[in-house]
Amino acid sequence: LDAWDDGKGNPPKWTLRDGFFECGKKSGTIQTRQKFGSVQLHIEWASPSEVKGSSQGRGNSGVYLAGLYEVQVQDNYDNLTYPDGQASSLYGFRPPRVNVSRRPGEWQAYDIIFEMPEFSDGKVVKKALITVLHNGVVTQHGVEIPGILGHKKTQPYRVHGPGHIKLQDHGNPVRYRNIWIRELKPIQ
Repeated sequence: LDAWDDGKGNPPKWTLRDGFFECGKKSGTIQTRQKFGSVQLHIEWASPSEVKGSSQGRGNSGVYLAGLYEVQVQDNYDNLTYPDGQASSLYGFRPPRVNVSRRPGEWQAYDIIFEMPEFSDGKVVKKALITVLHNGVVTQHGVEIPGILGHKKTQPYRVHGPGHIKLQDHGNPVRYRNIWIRELKPIQ
């Protein structure tokens, strides 16, 4: 957890356990201390073993790239919710191609390739692109993101540079482990 903070420079309130860390009630969203642009990200997560709640109230969290683009973390094993709110969706914008969610409590993996948008003279010249593999299965492939993702509404792009990778606190005890990030530099 020493590579993360609460967004205000303070240590995270998440609980460190044997090989993973976990979001607790009102522990707050955390972010990397370092900012990243285009990346390859591997992250493993698990929703609670004991099923409580339904739809968005069950194993809910999110992985934010550059602080703005959310890949939904959600317990969607035998748990219906709206399409662009389920596991590996681009939240509020695009559902996954397929639901490959494992049982509650089982470790799941995302492998994400994210390319930052590019700007010139304050205008978007290349939109952000993302590919997501959930448990080794392609659920998003080369998707062009139209703007800043949000709840049921995509906001227009704004000029920005690299940002923090964030893990959302949505009030559910979601666990994370084995996180690695590889920056993707432009090919010269």
